[in-house]
Amino acid sequence: MVSVTDDVSTQTTDRSNWAGNLEYRAVDLLRPTTLEEVREAVTSGGPVRALGSRHCFNDIADTTGTHLSLDRFEPVDASTLVVDTDASGATTVTVSGGARYGDLATALFEHGYAVPNLASLPHISVAGAIATATHGSGVTNQGLGGAVVALEIVTGTGEVLTVRRGDTASTGPSTSTAPSDITAPSDHTVPFDAAVVHLGALGVVTRVTLAVEPTFEVRQDVFVDLPWESFERDVDAVLGAAYSVSVFTRWRDDAMDQVWLKSRVDELESRPGGALALGEDFHGARRSPVPLHPLPGISAESCTEQLGVAGPAHERLAHFRMAFTPSNGDELQSEYLVPRQHAVAAVAAVRALRDRIVPLLQVTEIRTVAADGFWLSPSGAQDAVGIHFTWLQRQDEVEALLPVIEEALAPFDARPHWGKLFTTDQARLAELYPRLAEFRELAARLDPQGVFRNDYLRRVLG
Repeated sequence: MVSVTDDVSTQTTDRSNWAGNLEYRAVDLLRPTTLEEVREAVTSGGPVRALGSRHCFNDIADTTGTHLSLDRFEPVDASTLVVDTDASGATTVTVSGGARYGDLATALFEHGYAVPNLASLPHISVAGAIATATHGSGVTNQGLGGAVVALEIVTGTGEVLTVRRGDTASTGPSTSTAPSDITAPSDHTVPFDAAVVHLGALGVVTRVTLAVEPTFEVRQDVFVDLPWESFERDVDAVLGAAYSVSVFTRWRDDAMDQVWLKSRVDELESRPGGALALGEDFHGARRSPVPLHPLPGISAESCTEQLGVAGPAHERLAHFRMAFTPSNGDELQSEYLVPRQHAVAAVAAVRALRDRIVPLLQVTEIRTVAADGFWLSPSGAQDAVGIHFTWLQRQDEVEALLPVIEEALAPFDARPHWGKLFTTDQARLAELYPRLAEFRELAARLDPQGVFRNDYLRRVLG
């Protein structure tokens, strides 16, 4: 997920998404500060959708009713953040679903802890990123939802369920007093693997408990002009050379443009072909002597530090610095994830379309995501490779091209990123996600009146 613009002076309004390609239809925006206010909003009548950082490029968050933003619900603060360690030594932290990953990671660092991975932008909300299966990169790193230990969810009837890893049953309501018109909670069975990537169909995620680990340092090395034959011959070595690897290409004939290697300092000596062994050459690519932005001609000032300088994980794992708030992004995005064993063939299938892709493209990023087992995760049962497109903001032309790309990737069972532009229909999604019908039934049980239903869910769930 690449941000092209980084002007801190320009912000979108709550009426549109981050890219400005979608105007929301919501008639009201509420910013609850308590769980009770969330429950009252959900049960007050009319459709409701949770609104995160608005970094989705389709209408997944759109509604004709009320938007709920949790950006003021229990803000993250290092002085109040509580890191818990249980008897087995597992360490977790519980935060508001509206917390931003960058704020959480910064506060955690002050306590000596870190989240396992970050997406390209640290500005995205925790609940929104998890609900759409947003991810970073790394052959052993699951998507951001892989760190989830528990979710607190306000369902369509105002019940508060807590779903925990390893559990299948809800805990019932919270200890707060329910409004008088909310019925007593029923005994819903909510499989954890169904609840993490939930598209907003199960309810409003008010709190998230995440597994964290002691803070670690990362260095970032960037190489340019990776020969295509090197990628095709040694794809596992290329994508597994560091804790997190991103390959950027504009589909030139001769080479891929950039390789970003984010290496854990505590793994340097144990990872074959890692940063200590690289020197100036990486499979035929040359080390960049200067910091780079993924796009040529754009200042790297907004990017996290490069040139092999080690620093805290939260200041390296994202591509962009938290201090540079992304502006109204002049871009569109799509992404398709395929089983990792098909990486070379899938990339070749897309490369064959380069004459149609390049006129609409800003850059493509190729990353890996480890299997997580979640019902609706694009990397559910198998390790995956994501092929991500940052497009020019020419939506009609992009949407006309997407079915062509989807057809080329169909033999590899490519699954689209839920929060980006795609045209894959419900019938095909049902083939790609064997438990989609079960998820639809679960959503109907938790939201019998369709409070959270919108056009997006009707399209993808049927």
